[in-house]
Amino acid sequence: MYSVKEAFYTLQGEGGQAGRASVFCRFTGCNLWSGREKDRDNSICRFCDTDFIGTDGQNGGRFRTAIELAEHIAALWPRQTDSARPYVVFTGGEPLLQLDRRLIDAVHERGFEIAVETNGTLPAPEGIDWLCVSPKGRAELKQLSGNELKLVYPQSDALPERFKTLEFDHFFLQPMDLAPRGQTGNTMADTVAYCMENPQWRLSLQTHKIAGID
Repeated sequence: MYSVKEAFYTLQGEGGQAGRASVFCRFTGCNLWSGREKDRDNSICRFCDTDFIGTDGQNGGRFRTAIELAEHIAALWPRQTDSARPYVVFTGGEPLLQLDRRLIDAVHERGFEIAVETNGTLPAPEGIDWLCVSPKGRAELKQLSGNELKLVYPQSDALPERFKTLEFDHFFLQPMDLAPRGQTGNTMADTVAYCMENPQWRLSLQTHKIAGID
């Protein structure tokens, strides 16, 4: 059984695949925050701005089999004749609580390239085509390699220096929407300054918010 909060066709807004047409499949649940405001201050991740509770979002629901969910995802990709390979982004919450090899295989069989956005606290199954790890706070990373490491900045308990030697192709810093509690300053300016001083890191913006895309 797979529980999906929402699934929709859009453009990827962040990181190394920004601007790419994508089907987003957002799983319910996370291992670093319950999703309820009353629990935020005592959670490992305190700055999440995503609703991942329940299955009541756009095209959300519960799917009994990998084939059923794969068909649901495939139906959201536009029918067209150009050569663009279909692309799906599994996200959450924490997608690796549910994503397994059966679903990966079923989606691949329908021609999709598969991306995953994970907090990195669970090892990723084989078969993922583009793996983005986004560390959160003091949580221990179990996934130490991938295509991109995307760190929301600043996090006092997750400094960039902690991750710079890991085996990723790309390193991104993404400004936090709001300054962390107890801190002041301009997160955009601070992120830009860090990237300029440490050119291993590249700036990632939430372009979907800038462009007004869901």
